[in-house]
Parts: sequence; structure tokens; C-alpha cells
Amino acid sequence: MKYIGAHVSISGGAENAPENAQKIKAKAFAMFTKNQRRWSSPPLTQKNIARFKDNCKNAGYVPKYILPHDSYLINLGHPEQEALNKSRAAFLDEVRRCEHLGLEYLNFHPGSHLNKIDPDSCLERIAESINLILNQTTGVIAVIENTAGQGTNMGYRFEHLARIIENVTDKNRIGVCIDTCHLYSAGYDIKTEKAFEHTLQEFDRIVGIRFLKAMHLNDSKKPLGSKVDRHESIGKGSLGLVPFQFIMNDSRFNDIPMVLETPDDTIWDQEIKLLYSLIR
Repeated sequence: MKYIGAHVSISGGAENAPENAQKIKAKAFAMFTKNQRRWSSPPLTQKNIARFKDNCKNAGYVPKYILPHDSYLINLGHPEQEALNKSRAAFLDEVRRCEHLGLEYLNFHPGSHLNKIDPDSCLERIAESINLILNQTTGVIAVIENTAGQGTNMGYRFEHLARIIENVTDKNRIGVCIDTCHLYSAGYDIKTEKAFEHTLQEFDRIVGIRFLKAMHLNDSKKPLGSKVDRHESIGKGSLGLVPFQFIMNDSRFNDIPMVLETPDDTIWDQEIKLLYSLIR
């Protein structure tokens, strides 16, 4: 079964996310647990936590289909120690927020080398950061998101994801979220059935399909291999509808949160309906 939703607003508090997801008839959803543009935010209160859990229960959402995302400021591979420590502290706070809310996942962008260290050292630093945080927390799975390869971002090659996972000690607490826009922009073709299958087999060979925990369903404004991260509404970009037909009818994507991050939130309910209509 497919569980499709969108990255919904937490305006007014994280506890409002389940109701916002319900409004668009989502079966899964993504969210921030705090303001994603700030290093620190007030801690969650017992009232926030209780209301979030109650609202999830009332709307029928279980943690397995909720995909919180960390702050965009965090860089777990930062080349400078002071900034790295700041990122690690912020990521630890993010994981603990997920613990408090009873959530199973934390989705994150791996990090960037900023042209100050070599890419291999950056990947090792990212894995070291993950190990440090996992050793101080329990339960929550760190879910790496593949990137488009823009700038100095790591994680746009399957080999990057595999290298990080290889160096994470607890393999039960690490996973991957595949973003379709990022995948295509990074140079992985999924537009034909043959290309789609080749890319999925390559992911399984290099990373392992068992590590796939979630997906971001986004069309792309930019062409194959552009390394530019620009999302487009489903069927309106360079990917088109066909790859989403493959995804919706592939059992490898069953039973995981599949989340829209498309630019027009006013049509999320229509996009969700469209995606379900592709199931044969």
C-alpha cells in the first residue's frame, strides 16, 4: 500500500501538523519540529507533545508514516570545528524533539565540504556526526536524503550514501530518503521503464533497498544531470508523469512515507489524488 502526503506547516505549533495533513487527505506527512531557519527554538512543552500525539491519534497517523525534517542550517560535514559542533548540537536537539514526539525518523541533508576539505573527509565527518548523536539518543532513525549535487553538497551519488552508512555503527538506525527531483538532477535517469529499473537496481547494489525508509515525490524544473535543486509540481516539470506511474505501481515503495515537497501547496490535495489515480 502507498502512503502519500506532503510537507505540511507547523504554524502555531508542531501539534497542528496532523490536522494540516488531514485537510489535504494525506496518508503520510512531513514536518519540521521547530523553525527550520533558526539554530535554536523554545523547547517543546508537555502540552505541545500531548496535543501532537492526540491529534495524530485522532487523525489516524502513526509514527511510521511521519517524516520530520531537520533545520536547513545544519551541516554535519562542516570543515570548521566550531561550526561543526554547532551543527551537531542542533542535530542532537532535533533528534531529541523527535524522541519527545514519539517519532521514528529524522530526515536530513548529509552536509557540504564548502571547498575546505576533500569530499571523502566530509563523508567521514558526516558519519562521525551521526554516530555521536545516535550514541546519545534512542529509537530515532537518521534518514539521509539524496541531494541534487548543487554547490558543494554531498549525497548526490549513491556511493556517498553507501559510504556514510558503512561508517555508521548502528545499521538499524540509519536509512535513506530518495527525492525524485534530486535523483534526476544528480544524473540518475528514471524517465523510461528501462532507465527507472536500472537506477533502482544500482541503488540496491550500492546502497541496499533495505535502507530505503521514505521518498520525496517532486517533479524537476531542471533537466537530467543539471545538479540544480528546483522542485516542480507533479507532471509539470522535466520528469513528467511517467516516472510517477512506475513508482506508484512498484511494490518496493510500499509501506513507507511518500511526501510531496512541490511548490504549489494549494494543489497538494489534487496531486495526492492524481498520484493515487496512477495505480493500476
